[in-house]
Amino acid sequence: MFPGATDDGEGSHTADDADRDGANFVVVGAPLDVSTTFQPGTRFGPRRIRSFAEPFDDYDHRTDQYFSELGVEDHGDIRAWDNAKEYLEYLEGTLRGVVWDDAVPLMLGGEHTVSLAGVRAVEPEAVVVLDAHLDLYEAYDGNELSHASVTRRILEESAVEDVFVLGARTGSETEWERARAPDVTVVPPEDVADWPLADRLDGRDVYLSVDIDAADPAYAPGTGTREPFGLESRELRDVVREVAPYADGFDVVEVNDRDEGQTAALAGKLVREFAFARADGR
Repeated sequence: MFPGATDDGEGSHTADDADRDGANFVVVGAPLDVSTTFQPGTRFGPRRIRSFAEPFDDYDHRTDQYFSELGVEDHGDIRAWDNAKEYLEYLEGTLRGVVWDDAVPLMLGGEHTVSLAGVRAVEPEAVVVLDAHLDLYEAYDGNELSHASVTRRILEESAVEDVFVLGARTGSETEWERARAPDVTVVPPEDVADWPLADRLDGRDVYLSVDIDAADPAYAPGTGTREPFGLESRELRDVVREVAPYADGFDVVEVNDRDEGQTAALAGKLVREFAFARADGR
């Protein structure tokens, strides 16, 4: 269970849960690990994020709040299987149930493909993605549901008007061509800190996705496709704090088990920063 959350009946994992007694946030683990292109291990992400969040203090000095008083419940993990299409449909149903209960889903990946289920459940107008990669392939190795194609699939959702990719620093030629379309804005790492993001989100329904490889590998080595020259951990934190008051869904993805816990600790801290900032901002 995520530290500071209450147990939502871990083990039931159905889309038709009973009333959540006024929960404001619901943690959902999505350990999908079928299309990682270099180093797999995202199936261990939710478990590690929960584990390495254990030492964090309950109290947040900046917002004068206790995490245990924010109304966070942990639904546990939605066990993944090999059919990504079917899994995403089932995961979407679970997340949509959270949204219908007027709670904010906090999803722990799992590979980045799971963000598509989050976006489908929330139906935002704008999606903010922190990511080293564009993920704009039409298909990768023939797979349209690859984690390298997730942003492309998100753009195909009817509700989505704009995707803002912050921290991207690599992509194929065809991905960069797609990124020149008016519905995509790419902000390189060196410009993220000063980019006026809030101006583009005010009055809109928003979803925030954090691919942990947006961080420089010096801060987050436990991810499948490391890309140097990335964001500092404080820069990720600042973006999460800025976007959280506008966002009705959040995920942190692509954490694996190939480090000593640095990456999972960062991911867990970002989950908490999102919850604190959204509760404070609303």
